[in-house]
Amino acid sequence: MKIAGFTFIRNAVKYDYPIVEAIKSIVPLCDEVIVSVGNSADETEDLIRSISSPKVKIYHSTWNDELREGGFVLAEETDKAFDHVPPDVDWCIYIQGDEVIHEKYYPAILEAMEKYKDDFRVEGLLFKYLHFYASYDYVGDSRKWYDHEIRIIRNDKSIRSYRDAQGFRKNGEKLRVKEIDAYIYHYGWVKHPSYQQQKINDFGKLWRNDHEIANQNIVKGDQSQYDYSEIDSLEFFKGTHPSVMKDRVNRKNWTFDFDITRKKFSLSKRFLYWFERKTGKRLFNYENYKKI
Repeated sequence: MKIAGFTFIRNAVKYDYPIVEAIKSIVPLCDEVIVSVGNSADETEDLIRSISSPKVKIYHSTWNDELREGGFVLAEETDKAFDHVPPDVDWCIYIQGDEVIHEKYYPAILEAMEKYKDDFRVEGLLFKYLHFYASYDYVGDSRKWYDHEIRIIRNDKSIRSYRDAQGFRKNGEKLRVKEIDAYIYHYGWVKHPSYQQQKINDFGKLWRNDHEIANQNIVKGDQSQYDYSEIDSLEFFKGTHPSVMKDRVNRKNWTFDFDITRKKFSLSKRFLYWFERKTGKRLFNYENYKKI
């Protein structure tokens, strides 16, 4: 069984992406890792080259900045990276620049890939998610966070990234997947408030041509700082972070505290939240895949 990882990145230094940690977290699972480096205004390529693994293969890409709505440029860049995966690979692990896999899940991931390698009904493997928010100590626990997504796919180039690169489709249809007992740790909402606001200012333009997204959570009196306090619900993270995240967690240089008893929900969302906590089931959930 041959396994390749693939990802894309642009301006990782400017936006403080944990891309090095993301790549390092899948290197032990892969025979090679494809990294598509976009035209950056910082030292992103040097950062990727600092990873001391011969498995990491760098390719270059120029982003289409005319794709300014719907986040479609992110899907296009995902496909570019995927297309560099050689044909002799069986499974492909997709990781985004702010996602990391904990090493404790390696056995379950490898077991699932081996188990379903020759079962071609299975087109992808589905991960659960932890979304960290504002700090490495809190995770989002409301319905605003997606709870599952596909992060392993077959090396089938009729599979394409979907919409803003959240999931995948094959010939326009949802992939048939098996869920595995493993999590993706998503750190996209854990940055110093100044980095977060800068990212939102710029990335909001990938979804809309106005600044509605960019200006919705700025700190009063300081438009350079993102206000993390306006969140509906959080809970404490009680586990451990992936080992590759240790140095980044220790370098955290801002503070954030939150009253986890505070729930900012409408009546209907309060009921749905309560039901999910009691039963473990998410009602009326959009699923970007077909479980088999």
